[in-house]
This record gives sequence, structure tokens and C-alpha cells, in this order.
Amino acid sequence: MSNIHPTAVIEPGAEIGSNVTIEPFVIVKKGVKIHDGVTIKSHVYLDGNTTIGEGSTIWPGASIGTKAQDLKFRGETTYVEIGKKTEIREYVTINSSCEEGSVVKVGDNCLIMAYCHVAHNCVVGNHVIMANGAMLAGHVEVEDFAIIGGMTPIHQFCRVGAYAMVGGLSRIAYDIPPYTIGAGSPYKLGGLNMVGLKRHHFPFELRQDLTKAFKLTYRSGYPLQDALARVEEETESSPAIEHWINFCRNSKRGLIGLETNRRVTEKQTV
Repeated sequence: MSNIHPTAVIEPGAEIGSNVTIEPFVIVKKGVKIHDGVTIKSHVYLDGNTTIGEGSTIWPGASIGTKAQDLKFRGETTYVEIGKKTEIREYVTINSSCEEGSVVKVGDNCLIMAYCHVAHNCVVGNHVIMANGAMLAGHVEVEDFAIIGGMTPIHQFCRVGAYAMVGGLSRIAYDIPPYTIGAGSPYKLGGLNMVGLKRHHFPFELRQDLTKAFKLTYRSGYPLQDALARVEEETESSPAIEHWINFCRNSKRGLIGLETNRRVTEKQTV
């Protein structure tokens, strides 16, 4: 049994799971799928081919699945997928994607605080926190366990690496490497997010290797590819070190703080 208030508008074709709570004045359009145990607070608007994962909560005034804010959109079939046990707070906007079959994703166990924006073609990982008013432009990727401070805009095509902590009121125009902490406009890296790594039980030896990787990449003065080659040679191989190397090596916009090494494709030029 689900608890659906009589003032809610549920269009034919919408799929509602069991133990779902839908409060007054919610609108659920025909392509929406709401899985078991979801709570939809009052005045939420759910549109498009949107899926809300099991146990998630959508707070008042949020708008999810509406048309991409992109002039290239031509009515393609696109999707929004919200993961399990994710909280989307008041007045968050999550647009649908742009390009046939493309998906905007927000993962499991995320907290997207009030007034945040997630634009077309974005991918947000699991356990991500976006503080109030953080904004993702189109094609942004945010990896698992990243934290984005309040009122921080992130430019199109940028990436925020896993376990990174981005301070509030920052301006992000390049890729933020994983495991780092920083803030400001212009943005300044402060080193590794040691508190976060300890909280997530990264072993001491691994934290030492990541520190060496950071120093070789940002403090050695070597060209980026040479620095990454030295990281491979001078640290113990591990998934975290491999992720650092691959993230930095494959940056298309360029790493923040190393913008002169950027490799921007013609489509992504600012």
C-alpha cells in the first residue's frame, strides 16, 4: 500500500511502487517511475523519463526531469536516474539530458541540499554531498564521496574526483583531482583531504603514497606526464594510486592549478 494524498496529480502511465508516500500538490508525469519506500514531499514536480530509487526522499519544491536547459535539445528521448536512499532537498532542480538516449545520474546515498542544480548530461556518483546552492553545468562528473561546498558553480565538462572536498564559494573551471581539498576563486589546492581519507579508513601507507603522488604532480616542477610516470615508479601500486594517475592523465579540461597542461578538445573550448 502507498499513501498518496488526493490533491496529488499522478498521470496515467506513471509507475508507483509499494510503501510510497506522496504528499499534497505533487505532480508526477506519465514517464516517471517511483520505486518502493520513496517519500515525495509537497509541491514536487517530476517529469520526463525519471526514475527515483528505493528509499529516496524528495523535499518540497524540487523539480526533476524537466527539459534540458540547452538550445541544442530537439526533443530526444532522454533520462534521469536517482539512486537509492538519496535525499534531494528543497527547490533542487535536476534537468533531463540532451542527446538521444543519454542519462543524468545521481547515485545512491547522496545528499543534494536546497537550491542545488544538476544540469543535462551530468553524472553524480554515490555518497556525494552538494551543499546549498552548489551548481553543476552540463556534462559535469562528480565521483563517489566528493563534497561540494555551498554556492560553488562548476563549469561544463569539469570533473570532481573521488573523496575530494571543494570549499564553498569557489569557482571551478578545471578538473579537481581525487582525494584533494581546496577552495577559493581562483581555486587553490591545500593538499590531500586527510580528514576525509582517515574517516574512510585509508591506511597510513596509502595516505603516504597519495601524498607523494600529490607532491610529484603539483610540487615537483616536472611536466605532468613526467610527474605521473614518477608516481608510477615511486609508489606502491593500488586502486587509489591508479585512479590518481588515470584521472590526471586523462584530463581534457586540464587539472586545476596546472591549467597550462590542459588538453581541451575543440568541442569543449571555453
